[in-house]
Amino acid sequence: MTEEGIEQEEEELFEHHKIIADKGQTVIRIDKFLSDRLPNSSRNKIQQAAQSGNVVVNGKTVKPNYKIKPYDEVSIVMPYPPRETELKAENIPLDIIYEDDTLLVLNKPANMVVHPGYGNFDGTLVNGLIYHFQNLPEMEGNEGRPGLVHRLDKNTTGIMVIAKTEYALSHLAKQFYDRTSDRRYQALVWGDMEQDEGRIEGDIWRSEKNRKIMDVFPEGDVGKSAITNYKVLKRFGYVTLVEYKLDTGRTHQIRVHSKWIGHPLFNDPEYGGNKILKGTTFTKYRRFVENCFDLLPRQALHAKTLAFTHPKTKEWMEFDSELPDDMKAVLEKWERYTSGRELEDE
Repeated sequence: MTEEGIEQEEEELFEHHKIIADKGQTVIRIDKFLSDRLPNSSRNKIQQAAQSGNVVVNGKTVKPNYKIKPYDEVSIVMPYPPRETELKAENIPLDIIYEDDTLLVLNKPANMVVHPGYGNFDGTLVNGLIYHFQNLPEMEGNEGRPGLVHRLDKNTTGIMVIAKTEYALSHLAKQFYDRTSDRRYQALVWGDMEQDEGRIEGDIWRSEKNRKIMDVFPEGDVGKSAITNYKVLKRFGYVTLVEYKLDTGRTHQIRVHSKWIGHPLFNDPEYGGNKILKGTTFTKYRRFVENCFDLLPRQALHAKTLAFTHPKTKEWMEFDSELPDDMKAVLEKWERYTSGRELEDE
């Protein structure tokens, strides 16, 4: 968590610089040009970024030996430097789906913070990764932050990819930034979605009323562009099972977009989904929903699939994970309830 209590998504794990060379610019290598202008970044780190396609000049990717010229427009994407907090290795069990010498894919459980920060300095996914990677060489510019390309909220479950080399980190970051990766989530939301599928567009930034959550600013004057695509998978009348596909990776994007269109995630405390928003006022119904909340004491959101191009082999890789037991249990209860069997069982 950050000091203000918001877990960041992938666009906040990487810094994006845009520089325009002035008219008197000397013709020199671009890695030298950038290292002179980015004092916190080593020349080797800049070269790694260029090798992985993360340095663009006038709209085209270039290699480290490219010679900069006057008026060139340069952009570069690199991992932020780590915090000055010593991170310790912890033997935390990891549900690893796939691993090779370049990357690791895992299934994150609920109630696990991804990266140490304010109020959470141990027991995080990163602490477990440091232990798992203890025999790996340090990755320059990413010490103590082993390969984080993206994040999931503390109580969101599902698939994450972790880079094991600096090149893989930059390569995967560019795929996420360019939207060439494919990320799909499943969520249970309140209400009966009006359309079978659709697209949500609304800039996201910190709420002006509560700095610990996010809000949508549809006029575009505030915030970062955010696009979420959705498709209805199953209707239960009072709630709907939805697949979300992200085009961007903003903080709390699915959760805040869902609330904005009037369908908060089931049992999402930050965004109002932990109240009975649809259905009757009968005692049996209230008891039923409260039982569901007890079974699923978090927002009903799971990162189900992830696909990307392998940085080393260039192979397109696709990973899928089953819904966690708490979500499956609640979906089964809604299935029984809407068919009348839940009430008959009571």
